[in-house]
Amino acid sequence: MAGHKAGPAAPTADRGAVSGWAVAHPGPVASGPLVPVRRPAPVPGPREILVRVEACGVCRTDLHLAEGDLAPHRPSTVPGHEIVGRVIATGEAVTGFRVGDRAGGAWLRGTCGDCRYCRSGRENLCPASRYTGWDADGGFAEAAVLPADYAYPLPDDHDAAHLAPLLCAGIIGYRALRRSALPPGGRLGIYGFGASAHLAAQVALAEGARVHVLTRSAQARELALGLGASSAGEAYARPPEPLDSAILFAPVGDLVPVALAALDRSGTLAVAGIHLTDVPPLNYQNHLFYERNLRSVTSNTRADGLEFLRTAARIGIRVTVSPYPLSRAPEALADLAADRVHGAAVLIPG
Repeated sequence: MAGHKAGPAAPTADRGAVSGWAVAHPGPVASGPLVPVRRPAPVPGPREILVRVEACGVCRTDLHLAEGDLAPHRPSTVPGHEIVGRVIATGEAVTGFRVGDRAGGAWLRGTCGDCRYCRSGRENLCPASRYTGWDADGGFAEAAVLPADYAYPLPDDHDAAHLAPLLCAGIIGYRALRRSALPPGGRLGIYGFGASAHLAAQVALAEGARVHVLTRSAQARELALGLGASSAGEAYARPPEPLDSAILFAPVGDLVPVALAALDRSGTLAVAGIHLTDVPPLNYQNHLFYERNLRSVTSNTRADGLEFLRTAARIGIRVTVSPYPLSRAPEALADLAADRVHGAAVLIPG
């Protein structure tokens, strides 16, 4: 984490106020899109909980929001949607959480519950869906309000910093793995190997897959091999065998044809990011023929989250984290942008 000068120090919270960071003017990390803020302590609504943030992961989506790749939904929003916290207040209609419980806040914050997507178990596609750190303030702060129906109960006996990346990187990686249609004992290619990829890879390995990692980061390749990957090469390299499935975690459209060309017949590529640079023209014969499939991944359902958290506990998933004090949030974001983060970046208040 050396080599980048920290931004301005976060303000100290007064009694009844909460310190954090907000996206003031989206733009390149070097332009300082994150600014320190101090705001009145939030008050939970009837179906909400207020948590004291113990840790908040720094997701690539936070970077896209800060840099303007994703248009802001509201001005001066506090980002962060991998929140681990202790409940310090509950709304009068909340029954699933009590003060003192540990709770997790994730990207999906709300859905209408009535549209055809919600009724068919596809709430991730709800046109009225809302997101933490985009439609409402998130976890780059000392406290955050979460809708109780979209929060996850979390164990007390785990380190908060190692739980935080599970709440988006883990959940989205899990959905991407399922969207890739990996067959039992199949051959999986992973393009890009950051927070989400290193968790999805462990699920695939636990299920008997052979995993090949393609990434520009030498440190990430070392991590992949240490977790049990069969091979780890440069991002644009050809994997050592044809792939049944592939997941593109890097937000680089140029890699779409590269990954498609590496698929075996009837293979599937799942693109996991919420933002992707433009995809170059595809050649039908080289990239899509023989019933190769190209899929996107959009958010997650609450069922995905519960299923992944159970799976992570069952297989004893290993979370590699790079912790930063909350006061160094701009540095964490800059390190993520420059691929200097080992595993997942996590902010720790206090």
